[in-house]
Amino acid sequence: MRNVNRLTAALAAASLILVISGCDKLKSRDHINKGVADFKVNRFADAVEHFKTAIQLDPTNPNARLYLATAYMQQWIPGAESPDNIRMATQAKEEFLKVLETDPGEKTALASLASLAYNQATSLPTDKKLQMFDEAAQWYHKLIDVDKAKPEGSFSKEAYYSLGVIAWAKWYPAIMTARATAHMRPEDPGPLKDKKAKEELRTQYSGIVDEGIQNLQKALDIDKEYEDAMSYMSLLIRERADLLDNPDEYKKQIDLADSYVQKALETKKIKAARQPTTGGIVAEESK
Repeated sequence: MRNVNRLTAALAAASLILVISGCDKLKSRDHINKGVADFKVNRFADAVEHFKTAIQLDPTNPNARLYLATAYMQQWIPGAESPDNIRMATQAKEEFLKVLETDPGEKTALASLASLAYNQATSLPTDKKLQMFDEAAQWYHKLIDVDKAKPEGSFSKEAYYSLGVIAWAKWYPAIMTARATAHMRPEDPGPLKDKKAKEELRTQYSGIVDEGIQNLQKALDIDKEYEDAMSYMSLLIRERADLLDNPDEYKKQIDLADSYVQKALETKKIKAARQPTTGGIVAEESK
């Protein structure tokens, strides 16, 4: 009889735990909904508190921590050096990393960490800038790998494009410095006049620029109307031409770069023409 009573008490306690757990999960979802509502109207500090509470109530909910990280990131201002602003970036990164501990293939977390690193890089001194660009590139490569395994909701187009932009961001200051040292203005035709500088740039940057062009082409393979990728393709091809020795080959590359500029402009016009217009309605109303 005593054993039966113990079993009954244990079952009752287990049932109570399940009820409490169920209530906590419902409360957690309620706080997530409130946090999302605050987020939509830019009350990010309030959203953060709701998402933190949601995590405390239900640590197994995968969305709460992702939303919390996003709310921190939304409050971060790239380039601002205040302690509060730096803390927002740090907290965002910490929460996104915690998301990946549970789900290493969470694409939004990977894309956000890549974007965070890239935007942090833009305001850093040169040596730290390059390190942060490398970190961003690592996250974009991980995102691409995950995207190949889970192609639904593809992130690869933006990842390949961003890798191309990073290549340009590394390369552009170097080629502009070399041009300035050779007393060449940005608009002056190439190739670069200083042969020694040209060889040094080839050694250090040719691989980076070529890979950047390849990644932009992969973005265009996914979306043939990706005009931003066309624009950066033009920049990389045009600036890479400065490393050539043959003036005729230089002109061919410049013509190729110009063709991408033209494609980007034509694509923008095509997309604009697809947008619905209200001209007929306006015309009727103006009568």
